[in-house]
Amino acid sequence: MNLKNFINGKWVEAESGLTREIINPANGEVIAIACESDASDACLAIKAAREAFDSGVWSNLPAIERAAFLFKIADKLEERMDELKVLETLDNGKPHREAEFDIGDAANCFRYYAGLVSKPHGYTYDVPDGAQAMTVREPIGVCGLITPWNYPLLMGVWKIAPALAAGNTIVYKPSEITPVTSVKLFEIIEEVGIPKGVANLVLGPGNTAGQEIAESHDVDKVSFTGGTVTGRKIMQAAAGNIKKISLELGGKSPNIVFADADLETAVDYALFGIFANSGQVCTAGSRLLLEESIHDHFIERLVERARMIRVGAGDNPATEMGPLVSEAHMNKVLNYIEIGKQEGATLVCGGKRITEAGLEKGYFVEPTIFVDTTPNMRIVQEEIFGPVLVVQKFKDEQEAIKLANNTVYGLGAGVFSNDGAKALRVIKKIRAGITWINTYHPTYNEAPWGGYKQSGIGRGLGTYGFEEFTEVKQININLQVEPVGWFEN
Repeated sequence: MNLKNFINGKWVEAESGLTREIINPANGEVIAIACESDASDACLAIKAAREAFDSGVWSNLPAIERAAFLFKIADKLEERMDELKVLETLDNGKPHREAEFDIGDAANCFRYYAGLVSKPHGYTYDVPDGAQAMTVREPIGVCGLITPWNYPLLMGVWKIAPALAAGNTIVYKPSEITPVTSVKLFEIIEEVGIPKGVANLVLGPGNTAGQEIAESHDVDKVSFTGGTVTGRKIMQAAAGNIKKISLELGGKSPNIVFADADLETAVDYALFGIFANSGQVCTAGSRLLLEESIHDHFIERLVERARMIRVGAGDNPATEMGPLVSEAHMNKVLNYIEIGKQEGATLVCGGKRITEAGLEKGYFVEPTIFVDTTPNMRIVQEEIFGPVLVVQKFKDEQEAIKLANNTVYGLGAGVFSNDGAKALRVIKKIRAGITWINTYHPTYNEAPWGGYKQSGIGRGLGTYGFEEFTEVKQININLQVEPVGWFEN
């Protein structure tokens, strides 16, 4: 596969002619060659998006016509499900069942925003002085969208669908590591006939193409999902023209289990919370907080089941957990495991790269669990973004809440308890934006996504995600047209 940029309705190579090999993380083999764009390519895409927005070719379309395009994209995604899930697995490594779920959710996301386009988005106000006041929502303009590699197609759709629904034009930069299904999505965008310049795709690294998108004065908003360090750089770059920003950043989410919880349910979700997508999830339940009285028994059962997880290539129907996305990321995760050992945490499960026959060329790491951790350890405080779980003990509700809130992040949190009042009482005191009671991980296109503290700014998905791509305009109408008489003469 030869992967190109899509700029102003045309497929083009990077101006520099540079390319990048795209690697299958299950075996280290090259699956595609992608153009390696830089700031000059981003400038071309931004120019096309600017001209398309200023012309009104998209923003002036009736809402029902914009919606029709989005419905067609959703249909095409489902029609190409078999192709897309294979490509997502080749590119990212996740098992086919996870890829299939992501693609179905992406189609549903387009349908959700297609349905939302024509719904009311303003208010009227009864005000004094014989006047009528109202608000309307209008598109922001040119939106730069930058996404990570852990959900290559779905994360893009979470931004593209609401941005287009609101009438904006876009410049989309997926992760340079996993661009394959993004290219396929833009093939669909081209196929359904969205006007040229409205949707532009730039393949390349963040420090060149991404930096230009964040800095450009012709970009009115940037929406970024990724690491907190990069999020800070996005904020600084966006300050040049005070562009609107949305940031969905890191997490170190607590999963709290009380002694009165259903044990098997809590163990099952603890596994799902950290080992789904090989732990490469921003809301992963990477900190397991256990009430002291159940700690030993819970860990015994957790380790027993973790060792049974079937790790392998994503195209194997038996696989339950795939590889990490790249060799560099695998080495980062393995380094954190060594840090945990050096800090004095006790490794009770996993901790090594998997090198058995058939997997030795891939980037596989065993499901890993640490106990005997303390709050100041790096493995407790820092986002590892891999299949590494750290376990903490607590005595009562107050200590559980204190431990849960003791990081710079505030993205996700879970509570397991059969005492509904206690569970709700605790979850309301957790400083996190996405929370669960007696479950972990399920999210919905209809509900907002985002975090507290250093986990980000703004919300995606739901009506909140639509509003993030709009400006609010106040309109005041004088119903009694006559001189105001403010000055005597």
